[in-house]
Amino acid sequence: MKIWWRMMVVAAWLAGAARGEPCAGCHREIVESYQSTGMGRSFTLPSAATVGSGAYYHAPSDSHFRVFERGGRYFQRRHQVDAAGREVNVLEKVIDYVMGSGNSARTFLHRTPQNKLMELPLGWYAEKGGFFAMNPGYDREDHDGFRRPITYDCMFCHNAYPKVGAGHEKAFAESVYPGELPMGIDCARCHGPGERHSKNGTRETIVNPARLNRERQMDVCMACHLESTSFPLPNALLHYERGPFSFEPGQALAGYILNFDHAAGTGHEDKFEIVSSAYRLRKSACFTKSAMTCTTCHNPHKALRGAEAERHYNGMCRQCHTTKFERQVAAGKHTGLSNCIECHMPKRRTEDVIHVAVTDHFIQRLRPVGDLLAVREEKRENYRGPVVPYYPAVLPRTAEGELYLAVAQVKQGSNLKAGIAQLRRAIEMYKPARAEWYIELGDALEADGQRVAAVAQYREAVRRDAGSGFALLRLGTSLRKSGRTAEAVSVLGRATTIEPGRAVGWHELGLAYQALGRTVEAATAIRRAIEKDGDLAEAHTNLGILLAGAGDAKRAEMSFREAIRLEPRVVDARVNLANVLMPAGKIAEAESELETALRRKPNDAGARYSLAMVFGRTGRYEDAERELETCLKIDARFADAHALLGDLMMAKERAGEAAVHYAAVLKLRPSGEAELNLGLALSASGDRAEALVHLRRVAAGGETELRRRAVEALARMNAR
Repeated sequence: MKIWWRMMVVAAWLAGAARGEPCAGCHREIVESYQSTGMGRSFTLPSAATVGSGAYYHAPSDSHFRVFERGGRYFQRRHQVDAAGREVNVLEKVIDYVMGSGNSARTFLHRTPQNKLMELPLGWYAEKGGFFAMNPGYDREDHDGFRRPITYDCMFCHNAYPKVGAGHEKAFAESVYPGELPMGIDCARCHGPGERHSKNGTRETIVNPARLNRERQMDVCMACHLESTSFPLPNALLHYERGPFSFEPGQALAGYILNFDHAAGTGHEDKFEIVSSAYRLRKSACFTKSAMTCTTCHNPHKALRGAEAERHYNGMCRQCHTTKFERQVAAGKHTGLSNCIECHMPKRRTEDVIHVAVTDHFIQRLRPVGDLLAVREEKRENYRGPVVPYYPAVLPRTAEGELYLAVAQVKQGSNLKAGIAQLRRAIEMYKPARAEWYIELGDALEADGQRVAAVAQYREAVRRDAGSGFALLRLGTSLRKSGRTAEAVSVLGRATTIEPGRAVGWHELGLAYQALGRTVEAATAIRRAIEKDGDLAEAHTNLGILLAGAGDAKRAEMSFREAIRLEPRVVDARVNLANVLMPAGKIAEAESELETALRRKPNDAGARYSLAMVFGRTGRYEDAERELETCLKIDARFADAHALLGDLMMAKERAGEAAVHYAAVLKLRPSGEAELNLGLALSASGDRAEALVHLRRVAAGGETELRRRAVEALARMNAR
């Protein structure tokens, strides 16, 4: 009988597998019911039902967004409007996937040629019957645009486990998704891999969370529904030795990931965010004083809505509270209304996703005061304070426990200086073998401006894992920024050999070559970066700088325009574009680009200097003087600005002021020309003795033309 039963199980499974539904062969009713839940619809392909169409104007970034269908495919488009009313900076991406069930929101994703997933800026929200607005974190001028990656930790909670390419299961690896992606969270997320179960059908070969102890049951749910905050903290750290999709139900969650929180007394005690259901539930007396779990109230296989949901959830409250409720009603201490959830678990607008309101799972005796659904503005949280363990509440006093706790302090800068000292002590004490600890300390030191010390830590990381392309990238980048460019080229060359698909590695290599004056190799490396990631605006900007330096103004202009199209708020590309446009006689356009750049970054000294050049070319000398003075207030060591302001002062016959600026140039960037200009200004201002010192020095050496001009100036002085 047992053998026959197993044969039936296998036959049923094979029938389901032929339809692409392995579990449905035996559990069709459950599978079909589950497909209606939010988890079952968490990741889908685009369609009229999941995407729709609409438009939205985002004022902070002055950008128009539109979602539409064309030729059976769905797209998201962004454009801006110039002074003439023309569409400019048009960027359009295919919507390849939809993340989110639509119960509260949907996010649209684009798949790049390199199999990375990028979040598109405009999202859809279910509130008010459905509308389009910016995704969380995008409602500001300096948002991520089309560049926010969907990392493995995003995918972990929003879909079934995808395939991961070789090497990408390691810490710090780029999130790449080869092959087809699953469509929605699957049965294995809560029940574990089903291969063994499908072969023999025994209970022991599949996980039933109901048979787990309470802690392991909660771990299954909390793997995705426990988040102390979505703002920088960090809220969790994945164990370095664990792959991003290695957690299985029945395992201890703390062996896979460690959760952290704000320290007590820092004003974050009542935060309410979109993934806070388990976090808030664990604050409730109903949870702490009973054996309840998430599935006490929730059936993960079935979606409840409307009146059915109200009856079910209020009925769950009555299972424990009926007697007390009836007594309080009889005593006049409680309303006779039976909707427990409305008062004790009301819906509230979340702090991190401002267009969504969800049920508060902190079960409270009294309804929180105030308008819980009031419109919010998106905030930017910059917590500065200690980061403390949350789950588990106490980390063991072991090497791993102390190292992870120290990393939590520095990972996102919450407790940087104290955390650096803490992490340094832990590393010195335990001398861990893994490279990741040294990378984390190097990153923290880099963020604190301690670049020399950071280089030492990155070297140690490379020593411990010479095959880590990421460690080599970090080392090479820090060496380049330290001015040690020859070594940086060598290190970054190794990084790109190990990880040829990482665009930022090629870009850094190009910058290192550029610093060495090896412009041909620099351009080649930066072009490789663009091949790997054509949307890397910074690479287009730096390629344009190289092309301009080589005299190829036309292609330089094209590169700068492409950088601006990709990222309209980029300042360097606009300033460099203006510098290319000026010699071509396109003065008005150059001025427009510089004014746009300065609206975004008023304290950009280079933009101020270039705008002064525009004013000088068009005879607006007062405006030029104002811009140069502003430039020097921003950067008093800007030698070119001193030189140009000195020239302007000489033209205005204000030789004494000119001499001050020429003296600054001579100090900052000594040259025969700077000394000659200073001598001429001093002579014109009547300071004969000091002028003679500088003019005689130039006349005694230096370039032929400079000597000639100095001799002539000395002759004029003697003639007087």
